[in-house]
Amino acid sequence: MEATGTDEVDKLKTKFVSAWNNMKYSWVLKTKTYFSRNSPVLLLGKCYHFKYEDENKMLPARSGCTIEDHVIAGNVEEFRKDFISRIWLTYREEFPPIKGSALTTDCGWGCTLRTGQMLLAQGLILHFLGRAWTWPDALNIENSDSESWTSHTVKKFTASFEASLSGETELKTPTISLKETIEKYSDHEMGNEIYHRKIISWFGDYPLALFGLHQLIEYGKKSGKKAGDWYGPAVVAHILRKAVEEARHPDLQGITVYVAQDCTVYNYDVIDKQNTSMTSDNADDKAVIILVPVRLGGERTNTDYLEFVKGILSLEYCVGIIGGKPKQSYYFAGFQDDSLIYMDPHYCQSFVDVSIKDFPLETFHCPSPKKMSFRKMDPSCTIGLYCRNVQDFERVSEEITKMLKISSKEKYPLFTFVNGHSRDYDFTSTTTSEEDLFSEDEKKRLKRFSTEEFVLL
Repeated sequence: MEATGTDEVDKLKTKFVSAWNNMKYSWVLKTKTYFSRNSPVLLLGKCYHFKYEDENKMLPARSGCTIEDHVIAGNVEEFRKDFISRIWLTYREEFPPIKGSALTTDCGWGCTLRTGQMLLAQGLILHFLGRAWTWPDALNIENSDSESWTSHTVKKFTASFEASLSGETELKTPTISLKETIEKYSDHEMGNEIYHRKIISWFGDYPLALFGLHQLIEYGKKSGKKAGDWYGPAVVAHILRKAVEEARHPDLQGITVYVAQDCTVYNYDVIDKQNTSMTSDNADDKAVIILVPVRLGGERTNTDYLEFVKGILSLEYCVGIIGGKPKQSYYFAGFQDDSLIYMDPHYCQSFVDVSIKDFPLETFHCPSPKKMSFRKMDPSCTIGLYCRNVQDFERVSEEITKMLKISSKEKYPLFTFVNGHSRDYDFTSTTTSEEDLFSEDEKKRLKRFSTEEFVLL
C-alpha cells in the first residue's frame, strides 16, 4: 500500500510539473512581432523587401509577421514560408527518461542544446536540400488570422493545463499524413519531403536518435556535463562535432563538423577533414560545417561587432548563430536594422514519436519569428558556416577574412583563418590523433568553455 501511495504521489507530481511547464513555457507564440516595411529583412542570406508596391494591394496582417498592421502578398509571404520552413526544436516533455536520470523533459535547462540542434538542422538542410528549399505546407500550419491564432493558443494551453491535471490526453494539432503528402507532391517534391522528415527524425527525443537530446547529453558527459546542467554555446559546438563524427548513418558519411580552436580556423585541418581520398579529386570531398565559438565583448556585447554579425547572417552558407540573452539561448537566423531575428526554444511541447512513418511535422516548424535588439545579445555565441567542398571552403575563408578585416578596423578580428595545421602553431605539444575525440587538452578546453571564460581579443 505504501508503494502504491508513493506511485500516486509521483504521478500527481508529474501532472503538476507538466501543467506548470505548459503554463510557464506557452508564451512564445502569443506576442506579435513587428517588422518595418521600410527596411530589408535578411534571413540566412536571403533578402526580403516589405515595401508597398500599391496602397490598394494592402491586405490584413498575418500572425507572427506583423508589418505596421498591414502587409502585401509577395515577398512577405515568401519570407514567412522561408522562415517557417526552418526546423524548430523546442523544449519537450514526456519523452523517454534520459539515461542516468529520471528527467523526461528539458524544460528550464536544455535551451542551448536545442539551439545547437537548430543550427545543425539548418546545416543538414543546406547539405541535402539546398538553401532554395522551402516546405510546401509551411503556410498551412497556422490560422491566417492573428487574433484567432492567439485565441487558439490560449485555448490550447488552457485545455492542456486542465488535461494535465485530469490525466486526459492533450489536444493534438491536425496532422498531414504521408499518404496525403505522396498524393499531393511531385516526384521531386516527394524526394525532398523524404529528406525533410529524415532530418527531423535524427533530432527525435528518444535514445537512438542520432542528434537527439539523449545522445547529445551522453556526448556532453565527456566535458563534465550532465542532464539538467547549463550548456554554453562553445560546449554545444564540441558536442555537435562529436555527434556528427560518431553518426553511422550512410547518408551522413559525406559531412563532418570542425570546431575552431581559440578563435582560429586552421585551414589545413579543415581541408584534411574534407579530403576523404587525400587526393585533389574534389568529387570525394566531404562537406563541412564550421563552428566558431566567439565572444562579442566583455560583460556586455560590444556594438562594434553588430555589422560583422549582420554580415555573417547575410551569407547563404551561414547556418545561423547559437546565442541569446544571458542564460537564455536563442537560434539567430537573420536581422532587420539593428534587431536580430530568432527562433525561441523556450516553448514546451509534447513528445512526438518520430519513428512512425507519418509523424506530424507541424510542431517542428515555428509560425512566429521573434526580434531582439542586438544590444541585448549575450556576448558568448557560436557562429555556424557550411561548405560543400574544399573549393567552397577556400572561397568562404577568403570572403570572411575580407569581412573580418573591414569590420575589425582598429580592433583585433573576432576570429581568423590561418594556413597550416593547429599542431604547427603549438610547439610544446606532441602530435595528437584526430580520431581521439575529446583528448585531454580538449577536455580542458571544454571545461574552460563551460564557464564561458573565453580569451578576449
